[in-house]
Amino acid sequence: MACNALRTGYLHLGTARTALQVQGKRNIWKLLGKARYCTASNGDEVDRARQAAVERSRFRNIKPTIFSKIIDGTLPADILHEDSKCLAFRDVNPQAPVHFLVIPRLVLPRISQATSEDVQLLGHLLLVARNVAEQQGLTDGYRVVINDGVHGSQSVYHLHVHVLGGRQMSWPPG
Repeated sequence: MACNALRTGYLHLGTARTALQVQGKRNIWKLLGKARYCTASNGDEVDRARQAAVERSRFRNIKPTIFSKIIDGTLPADILHEDSKCLAFRDVNPQAPVHFLVIPRLVLPRISQATSEDVQLLGHLLLVARNVAEQQGLTDGYRVVINDGVHGSQSVYHLHVHVLGGRQMSWPPG
């Protein structure tokens, strides 16, 4: 399956899986260190989270994230809300009829790294999520999700709140 990243010099994760089978587990980390990967337009979020963790350790979290580029305006986004503390915008890969993200302007990589100093910011993110959900017509309910770390399938290490709605959500979510 082709993806946009393949046309721009990225290596597809399917190639990494093949290399893992052919070369053995030890050599895959050399391969991961030399190339960037994509998972195609409908790729597996777990694979993206694993790759993000590898890149995060490799770049020691100094590499700008896609969200920091949206905040500084170098990447476009369909902005639904903007204030001095956060942004809300539509997800580029929606998993529901309404799917948007709320991100803080302050770079906080993971919810597990939040401290008591972040209480007001975290509360603000949730209130903005509620207000934007209301503006988007989610009167019958919605789901709020925060992924944390590799096992939580966090693929971008900049705290972000997913708000999904417009359809019946199933349970359990994972």
